[in-house]
Amino acid sequence: MDSTPTIVRCIQDACRDLNLPVPDDSMASHVIGLGVQEALRRAVPTVTVQNHPKLVDRFRFHYLSKDHELSLFEGAKELLYELKNKGHLLAVATGKSRKGLNRSLDFHDLHDVFVDTRTPDETFPKPHPGMLLELSEGLMVPMEKVLMIGDTTHDLLMANNAGADAVAVTYGAHPEHVLKTENPKACLSNVAELSQWLASYA
Repeated sequence: MDSTPTIVRCIQDACRDLNLPVPDDSMASHVIGLGVQEALRRAVPTVTVQNHPKLVDRFRFHYLSKDHELSLFEGAKELLYELKNKGHLLAVATGKSRKGLNRSLDFHDLHDVFVDTRTPDETFPKPHPGMLLELSEGLMVPMEKVLMIGDTTHDLLMANNAGADAVAVTYGAHPEHVLKTENPKACLSNVAELSQWLASYA
């Protein structure tokens, strides 16, 4: 989903609600992909232990009022169904909460596309390999056949830590030059390029 601008605004609005230092767009977008607790610690490193739960609550207030309405990237839904129809097992490893993920899957009618999902509510957050390890085991797919597609270095690090291959997409949270530091197998700039790469290599 095209969520980066909304997440950035929600982090900034949560900080304003509590009169905390407001991170700039670059800092707020860099933490996307982490679990919400860690993301907000990194985005607002001066937040006190007392204020951290309040900051999480304010972020969730802002984000849960908007997340289910975020649009999919052009061509994303079609690509997902194309991959499913070819027999690929599709799963989600996300920094979103379980509640947030389910709301998004409901809103975009995508529950039948994914055979399994993991969120930080249930296991370790990125970049720990836990989500991919659990998905690999649950789906009985060896890690050498797992491909993580992500738009943050946190996604790519999780794949590296799990021993999985990864492809980076540059139309999300982190810029291309940052994504390339984690050595993805490819760095692709739109859904059409991703579709072509997968058709050739998946």
